[in-house]
Amino acid sequence: MMRILTLCLTLSATPLLAAEPLAPVPNDYPTEARADYVFGCMATNGQTREALTKCSCSIDTIASILPYDGYVAAETVLQLRQGGGERAAMFKGGTASVNDMLAALRRAQAEAEMLCFQ
Repeated sequence: MMRILTLCLTLSATPLLAAEPLAPVPNDYPTEARADYVFGCMATNGQTREALTKCSCSIDTIASILPYDGYVAAETVLQLRQGGGERAAMFKGGTASVNDMLAALRRAQAEAEMLCFQ
């Protein structure tokens, strides 16, 4: 009886052992960057549980579309454009690559807006 029970348990566990593990979802955004985004988003959209959920969804959506390096580069350009002086002037006109980088961020933000805030 014990042999039959052992055999049944072994056979029932075999498909689980043979299954391919799921590919991990890329998560190249550091926790600090995600938290910073959520805090800023909540400052704009309200300090509520609903805003927390929507803002978390938003950064997760952006992260699924745009690699972290692209996000950092685009955010840096946007911050530099807000400043004054020669440095800001260099980024205000924008080269094709800078404009493409900002367009990618805006597309990711628009997708997040549609998925998370509607």
